[in-house]
Amino acid sequence: MTGFGRAAAEHLGAAIAWELKSVNGKSLEVRLRLPPGCERLEQAARQAIQKRFSRGNVQAGLTLTRSGVQAQPVVNEEFLRDLAGLAKRLEEQFGVAPATADGLLSLRGVLDIPDALEDEEGRNALDAAILAALDAALANLEAARRDEGTALGGLLSGHLDAIAGLSASAEADPSREPSVIRERLGEQVKLLLDAAPALDEQRLHMEAAFLATKADIREEIDRLKTHVASGRALLAGGGPVGRKLDFLAQEFNRESNTLCSKSNAASVTAIGLELKAVVDQFREQVQNLE
Repeated sequence: MTGFGRAAAEHLGAAIAWELKSVNGKSLEVRLRLPPGCERLEQAARQAIQKRFSRGNVQAGLTLTRSGVQAQPVVNEEFLRDLAGLAKRLEEQFGVAPATADGLLSLRGVLDIPDALEDEEGRNALDAAILAALDAALANLEAARRDEGTALGGLLSGHLDAIAGLSASAEADPSREPSVIRERLGEQVKLLLDAAPALDEQRLHMEAAFLATKADIREEIDRLKTHVASGRALLAGGGPVGRKLDFLAQEFNRESNTLCSKSNAASVTAIGLELKAVVDQFREQVQNLE
């Protein structure tokens, strides 16, 4: 599901801002972007997101700006000297582009900006403020996803209505009337006997009746009706039902395939093909649901 959430806060001169984006995904994938010095918050932030959501690709970015006390950057000069020497040798031996100062300083381990809040109590208080702001941003993202879910629920409900209508059309199709079935079977048996008089007429009638029984779609129609009722109950119940509806879409697909394969009338086959198209639309929309 798609959505956007943002929250900002302040703590003892530190400006905190979270921005969250969510796009569709079958499972939950979390990508965090934390400023230097905040890596310790990664696990807690992931757990907060996983507690809220079970599906979607969620990107979370934290911006932390401190005012007042300015921390002095610390350069690992020995490490920087080694890197500069290595870059110089690569330039001389392989002709690579010369290293730049900003490029070397951007390498991990060369430049460190220590936390201005050195005491543990101050750091813990800042962490609590950052996580509280994350919780507020997650609430905003959840509200946005809920709005989208409401809209998707309407679409899915319409697909269920279409599936129910097509199932009813297949059930009421004239080709399923006993008199029509008998007439069609009688014509087929007559054609076979005309082509090969030596065939046993009684045996042909038995085989035809057996094939007619196998071609009956009563069970598929009943299961489609049951699945429609289950889908409506899930949508009415609310909550994260995406995975359950995904499984239901697979069942719809199985029944529509079976209905098409068992059909012995062009009209029922046409209904089955239209049913398959609606089921595909239903399944595509379900992938976007929490």
